[in-house]
Amino acid sequence: MDVEKEIRRAVDTGKVLFGFRECEKNVLKGIGKLLIVSDNLESEKKGKLKYCAELSEIPCFDFEKSSLALGALCGKPHAVSAMLILDPGKSKILEITKKSSEKK
Repeated sequence: MDVEKEIRRAVDTGKVLFGFRECEKNVLKGIGKLLIVSDNLESEKKGKLKYCAELSEIPCFDFEKSSLALGALCGKPHAVSAMLILDPGKSKILEITKKSSEKK
């Protein structure tokens, strides 16, 4: 399965939050099932988000393309540096990212 297709399916059928601040607020509250961060998010911000996700036991997935590519994938006319999946909808993104993290 393709990660990009599943991200798009989650955006279309599930509930997703976009942006560093929105993700940070909700991850600190322990809300969310998967955090996705773009490749070109500043290392300080990326580290902060990942640390918060680790504390809240929310898995984190590194999207290996830029924030512009992630935004385009999500159907947004702007860059998306981070996104938080609250409900995957019909997407299998949680299963795919779990399998890819087990391989590493």
